Amino acid sequence: MSPTTTVSGRVLPARNPGHGPRDLVDAPADYVLGGVTAVLPDAVVDDARVVVRSGRVVEVGPAPRGARPDLHGGGALLLPGLVDVHTDVLGHEVRPRPGARLPLPLAVRTAIARLAAGGVLTAFHGVAYGERTPVGLPAGEPEPREMLAALADDAAHADGARALHRLDVRCPAAVAELRAVLDEAASGTERDGPGGVPLVSHEDHTPGIGQYARPATMERWLVERAGMSAGAAHDHVARWRTDREARADVGAATLDWLGGLARAGRVRLAGHDPETTSDVEALVARGGAVAEFPTTVEAARAARAAGLVVVAGAPNAVRGGSHAANVSARELVALGLVDALASDYVPSAMLAAVDVLVREGLATLPAAVALVTSGPARAAGLTDRGALVPGARADLVLVRSRGGWSSVAATLRAASGPGSPGPDAAPSATGRRTTGQRSGQRSVHASGKPGRSSPPNFA
Repeated sequence: MSPTTTVSGRVLPARNPGHGPRDLVDAPADYVLGGVTAVLPDAVVDDARVVVRSGRVVEVGPAPRGARPDLHGGGALLLPGLVDVHTDVLGHEVRPRPGARLPLPLAVRTAIARLAAGGVLTAFHGVAYGERTPVGLPAGEPEPREMLAALADDAAHADGARALHRLDVRCPAAVAELRAVLDEAASGTERDGPGGVPLVSHEDHTPGIGQYARPATMERWLVERAGMSAGAAHDHVARWRTDREARADVGAATLDWLGGLARAGRVRLAGHDPETTSDVEALVARGGAVAEFPTTVEAARAARAAGLVVVAGAPNAVRGGSHAANVSARELVALGLVDALASDYVPSAMLAAVDVLVREGLATLPAAVALVTSGPARAAGLTDRGALVPGARADLVLVRSRGGWSSVAATLRAASGPGSPGPDAAPSATGRRTTGQRSGQRSVHASGKPGRSSPPNFA
């Protein structure tokens, strides 16, 4: 009997018996995964095999007769690692309750783990620039630079953590801070997005437009979440609206500045909550690439016609409607107007949205998976991940059904080492590449020699 290693209650035969234990922390650079149902961009392949070399997929397709993989998926569904272009989970982990703040490095770790539990292996965490929240309450800590430093940590960066710069366009102090951060990124002193190009979303949550086109929606949030009375919430929203409208010129100047950066290729620009065709036309004119959470069918149609990447909310798709009474993500998917879904405020919603869209007959399985993989990768400007195709990073997720919902059985991140892919398709602003694997739900990695009789089972 060969030596064995037990992981999460499963017994795995050791590699090269008698020659040391198997490394179950770092992904091997080279391995063959079999016994899976692979979801490709345009097909679902039963009994598939994926060959990985130097952390990249080199072959994917039906398993040859008699082939013996290094790893066995136990019949699980195999997806590319999910990509989340907009998540606010980190803020929730830092401040799980009012007045309670956890250490930021711990919050980053738990945020990464929560996302990986939902199959998300690359995530753009919202870093908010603004003195107040979208509903006009004091923003509080952590400050943007503190968040950026935590996300740029080598371990966090290797585990897929990235920054989405969320700018309140009517806040002069916020604009000044983002300007300084972007100047530092351009000089190579800040690590950022693919190729060193920061992903920036311009936001305007003035009551009466965008997400809060119905001011009563903001009032309801303040009553339910901030504990205000109905009268106090109404008065607060009225004051907040007046204050915001008085700074319309600040917003216009900010958008002009961001447009100059986008057209010069210094940022990848997303427009948050476009509501009208005019909003989309203005976004296109300023060099925008992404329409993030369009609030109407009109805006989504205009964005699609203009060639923008359209991102909708995964929680909206799961719930069947917007929490802010805006357009339903399911309706937009049914109309063919969505390229990507983002977890927004629910980390588990990405995978759940795939289940819902397929169950409701709104998308095929490959099309639904694309909305949480290749679509958001395109929105972020990443070209090296998001699909099970030769040349892609070997960020893989094994999924099984539990209680009618998909559950992640294991994740495998692309391995580090000579010839292995870096974290992004291009170097960061600092020119550094960092790889590695340190987190994720049962992110169990094992390799072995082809032809052994009992490969590890990950599902």
